[in-house]
Amino acid sequence: MACGTCNCNSPEIENLFMPKEALITETKWMTKDTKHFVLKWADGSKVSHQPGQIVEASLFGFGEIPLGFATSPTQENSFELVIRQVGRVSTALCKLEAGDTMLIRAPLGKGFPLDELRGEKVMIIAGGLGIVPTRSLINYITDRRDEFKSFTLFYGARNPSELLFKEDLVKWRSSKDVHYFETVDGCCEEDNWKGNTGVITTLFKQAEVTPDTKVIICGPPIMYRFVMMELYKCNVPHENVYVDLERRMKCGVGKCGHCQINDKYVCIDGPVFKYSELDSKEEAL
Repeated sequence: MACGTCNCNSPEIENLFMPKEALITETKWMTKDTKHFVLKWADGSKVSHQPGQIVEASLFGFGEIPLGFATSPTQENSFELVIRQVGRVSTALCKLEAGDTMLIRAPLGKGFPLDELRGEKVMIIAGGLGIVPTRSLINYITDRRDEFKSFTLFYGARNPSELLFKEDLVKWRSSKDVHYFETVDGCCEEDNWKGNTGVITTLFKQAEVTPDTKVIICGPPIMYRFVMMELYKCNVPHENVYVDLERRMKCGVGKCGHCQINDKYVCIDGPVFKYSELDSKEEAL
């Protein structure tokens, strides 16, 4: 049943304001400040969401933070979240372990436009934590590989120790289902890094990008402008580019205005937007 109190895109849940209990089944520190959680609904129900949608995760007495699903909807019995320890709420959540519970409001927002991507060449460009929400789409595409044409993935991190989902990286490097390219901004001798060194746009010289490619971008704000400059050189129109915006979202249902950009609310009109929707909104990127 759709929520009757706001213009939301999440008909799967009856009350968007009521959190649901999720049981943590596994945890793992991915870096010194970034933790990976595997969860399932405490009531045993199936997980239902679209790639690119978000959750609001909370712990009683501390507050609530927005996070992207890190798993594809093809994974029905569990879902994964990644939390970077940067503030009061995220620090409290990162103290949780397997067997503990957290409260979740989900799914929220508008995800990646699967109907527009099917049957097309798809390219994902993920920088830093941008690999987390885009992983939901990456896994969806690899699980349903015959529904898409070529699939290219660029992933960049500050240094080798900041690369996330290292088990996935091993698979992607050898997979025939994805043309995978990775880079780090910098490294030191102890890292023993043998891959590309440089910002993520240096990967464009290694891959062929045609104007008919559908491109998804997610990463730190500084990255978008320079990636768009490279896509312009490849004659990719703005209509073919989708951006997953990182904005501070509070309520998740378009009520508080924290994430408002002119007439757009990132939490309900996004977080995924066509780049052409944001052309006239300088503060969006």
